[in-house]
Amino acid sequence: MTKLRNIGPKSTERLAAVGVHSLEDVERLGVVETYLRVKAAFPDRVSLNLLWGLQGALMGIPWNQIPDDIKQDLLKQINESN
Repeated sequence: MTKLRNIGPKSTERLAAVGVHSLEDVERLGVVETYLRVKAAFPDRVSLNLLWGLQGALMGIPWNQIPDDIKQDLLKQINESN
């Protein structure tokens, strides 16, 4: 995977382990589905920080600048998938 903003080496390894190797893969799957796949594969090692990092990477901004309404929408999507 190419170096993505907000995504560190451990997250990059975990993403690759579930078949996500590029920002295009994240766009194709969607942030929530990507996060859920990594969380399922590494349940004790993945937090919402990955979700925020992926969304920030897609938006081209630091994860901590994601608007609250977008964060709430992502959380809602995760809760609906469970």
